[in-house]
Amino acid sequence: MGGKVKAMAPVEEVDVAAARYEPLVLRAPRLTGFSLRAFVWLLESPLLGPLVTSVLKKQNNMTQMLQHTVIPDRPMFFPEFPPQEPEKGVVILGEDREPVERVEEALQCLTPYDPSGRFTSSSDEKNPFLYWKIRDFAHAYRSGITTPSAVVEHVIAGVEEWNNKKPPMPMLIYFDADDLRKQADASTKRFAQGSPISVLDGIFFAIKDDIDCFPYPSKSATTFFDKIRPVEKDAVLVARLRKCGVIFIGKANMHELGIGVTGNNPNYGKKSTFNR
Repeated sequence: MGGKVKAMAPVEEVDVAAARYEPLVLRAPRLTGFSLRAFVWLLESPLLGPLVTSVLKKQNNMTQMLQHTVIPDRPMFFPEFPPQEPEKGVVILGEDREPVERVEEALQCLTPYDPSGRFTSSSDEKNPFLYWKIRDFAHAYRSGITTPSAVVEHVIAGVEEWNNKKPPMPMLIYFDADDLRKQADASTKRFAQGSPISVLDGIFFAIKDDIDCFPYPSKSATTFFDKIRPVEKDAVLVARLRKCGVIFIGKANMHELGIGVTGNNPNYGKKSTFNR
């Protein structure tokens, strides 16, 4: 436990104008491939691991900062500034409220929906790239223009088309057409009974593979992560969306462990033919 103890000055005595931020230079090996695997094995070793960790901590002043530094100030348990006054036109959706209630309140913040420019015979000709949005699907379901069971067949056909392209475009890592039809059928029945759950009922969502969506495993686009951490239930955000009637297509492809932004995955393929 030896070491020189550093005592920091009380915050009242600190000259903020003279204080300078000096970034710390981290000292650690940069490893990839086999050397990284060997280093991980070394760290996990019960005999050598603590020794290596101790050396790295000392080299990066972590021991000095966490064990040999005296901070005279009391810790803050409350914000330094008082709560701000509510902004005009801003609605705060409380975390403790039911998901359906929060969705309905958020919907009230949007401009009134006008389907006249989206469901006419000339709308497709004037706007060939006019994509349907959430409220377009919600209106179509409630007006009898289409049903989730009809839309799901287009979704399944699209996924299969991507997978059968040459080269394939694997947008989804996990996809179950039968489960998708079951979800769509349940949503269609709710609309037929006049009891949709929310504006999100029958809306199709894909969940990235680093977010739990039961019964699919979560691999984070690797080949092993599900063996270390099995999925037993939905993630909170998935559970809340499911309560609102969302239909989950499957697990979306992504960069392995999220270490990039292109989705160029060596295990499940590239979801863009431009990622060569």
